[in-house]
Amino acid sequence: MDKVFDTDVKFVPGVGEARAQLLDRELGIRTVGDLIRHYPHRYIDRTRIYPIAEVTEAAGLSFVQLRARLTGVSYAGEGRKRRFTAYAQDASGAAELVWFHGVKWIEKRVEVGREYVVFGRPTFYRGELRMAHPELETVEQALSRRAESGMQGIYPSTEKLGNVLGAKGMYRIVCNAWALVRDRIADPLPDALRTRYGLVPLREALYNIHFPQSQQALAAAQYRLKFDELLGVQLNIQARRTERLARNDGFLFNRVGPLFNAFYNEKLPFPLTGAQKRVVREIRRDTVTGFQMNRLLQGDVGSGKTLVALLSMLLAVDNGYQACMMAPTEILARQHFATVCRMLSGLPVGVAILTGASKARERREALEGIASGQVRILIGTHALIEERVQFADLGLVVIDEQHRFGVEQRARLWTKNARPPHILVMTATPIPRTLAMTLYGDLDVSVIDELPPGRRPIRTVRYTDAARLRLFGFMREQIARGRQVYVVYPLIKESEAMDYKDLTDGYEAISRDFPPPQYVTAICHGKMKPADKEESMRQFKQGEAHILVATSVIEVGVDVPNATVMVIESAERFGLSQLHQLRGRVGRGGEQSYCILMSGEKLSRESRARLEAMCETSDGFRLAELDLKLRGAGDINGTQQSGVALDLKIANPTADVQVLTLTREAAAALLEADPALADPAHRGLAELRSRYAAGEARDFSKIS
Repeated sequence: MDKVFDTDVKFVPGVGEARAQLLDRELGIRTVGDLIRHYPHRYIDRTRIYPIAEVTEAAGLSFVQLRARLTGVSYAGEGRKRRFTAYAQDASGAAELVWFHGVKWIEKRVEVGREYVVFGRPTFYRGELRMAHPELETVEQALSRRAESGMQGIYPSTEKLGNVLGAKGMYRIVCNAWALVRDRIADPLPDALRTRYGLVPLREALYNIHFPQSQQALAAAQYRLKFDELLGVQLNIQARRTERLARNDGFLFNRVGPLFNAFYNEKLPFPLTGAQKRVVREIRRDTVTGFQMNRLLQGDVGSGKTLVALLSMLLAVDNGYQACMMAPTEILARQHFATVCRMLSGLPVGVAILTGASKARERREALEGIASGQVRILIGTHALIEERVQFADLGLVVIDEQHRFGVEQRARLWTKNARPPHILVMTATPIPRTLAMTLYGDLDVSVIDELPPGRRPIRTVRYTDAARLRLFGFMREQIARGRQVYVVYPLIKESEAMDYKDLTDGYEAISRDFPPPQYVTAICHGKMKPADKEESMRQFKQGEAHILVATSVIEVGVDVPNATVMVIESAERFGLSQLHQLRGRVGRGGEQSYCILMSGEKLSRESRARLEAMCETSDGFRLAELDLKLRGAGDINGTQQSGVALDLKIANPTADVQVLTLTREAAAALLEADPALADPAHRGLAELRSRYAAGEARDFSKIS
């Protein structure tokens, strides 16, 4: 790309030193290139003229453009409250144009009897069309207006920036920046690649993203710019995969030894499902190739991922290596430790735990044991990545609920060896398989898509406040049968900004309706002291508390088989994957379990669709597909969970799956033909890859 793109933004006409500092501080815009890549997030169509009669409240139009003649003016009020009204009319009807500010300025610029093009936001007073502070230009001015103004872009901004630049300020300086770059845009993609994927030239795409000449031109521009961004990502991911597979330095787990066999034949808590067996075989194949394993294990809530992880760790131990498992919370780490110790009882495997809350003796024994090699399996939280944690021979790293760790946190675990250990990352947040294979381009993907035998489907229903007495009666009935109940709230304290149920008031209400000593209610949320939180969880796990009132801090890692009821307050506040995770806290024993979604009477269409889907299916992968459709381009949570820490300006991997798949295919083909992108025809592609290399280096799948 031409060096003009690296020019300081202060040299763009209309910017200057002070505005440049503000643009940098508020939006991270430092150069002309940054400004050109600051794309509109919506558009106002200035190509259509509406007859006044068509502009009605029922039409629900945000902005309209009229062509009308001024038939008169009037004034009302005094001083600062002075109001100026112009009356406009076309062949279909009449409208009022009102100015409350800048009256002296506007009254000099309007002429009764002249025809104008009027643009603004329609409002209605007693059924009549009114527009406050519309833009006004003569028909002659409108006809001579630059083509760029056909569909006017509305740019992402901030309150401070808006106060300085005004409503159209960003649009104006982008116009000025375009004048600097329009004849100096080199296209990084070879002609053959553009032809193959139906891509318009980059100059045309940048022009039509800022100044679209039609909806079709805008769509073509968006496709091209999304393709470029995602191709830059995929070139890095695919190059990293090629490099990893070329190193041939993975630990060899040559044998299935006595520990694995003893556990498999004598201690399995239940027969493995077909899906679990398939995943164990995939892991086994990975660890005998001589290449480092880098595998993502997806499994729905309760599908038995932990058991697969334990079998994988026993493979490592049987072959003379250590293994570790990192969990995102103290609660989950302790649960995994207790589960592994119970399952391995009687087998000669040293197991230890290390967390931020570990007591001095527990910490000392864990550190000494892993350094000497006596501890073969270490389980813990982010404490595992501390400098003083030194393994004797770490061969396998398991990351549970991987999306809950920062990218650098994950990456530091596999620098504990001179040679990188095998990596198994696990998630219970289902991702549609095609998307997972594309987002996690450097990982092989395994899916456990069966539940262990004996698991009964959880019955899910939605109630409103009108059914609260019925809910409390049901809770009492379940508690009388010896069962326990979760009640989850989206907020800890009441919020003026959000009209949702909060834990503080909820705890007080439940304590009144379920009074001690007949009922014991525990409380758990993220702002509690660790010791207090641990005590609440202990009470609930051991059956001393009948009800646990909590926030979504219990979304993962809480396993109480006796809990059969999950009540989620203000369920419309939660996303589908979070609702599914919360529901997965029940149904862990042999008893019938229930999930009750409490919501308001009035729901948005999307919220209603989410809650209905929860009631209709317990299949996490079906819910993930629906979540992808519902949230569309407005939610990039999927990207954030993937660990791809990139500043994508227009592409959204969760919404643009088709483009993502195409760029993965294109990147693989390009790198197969020219791994270093050294061909002069690929110089632009090398620059594109370089632009996204810094972000890709933060991807957890990068292990060098």
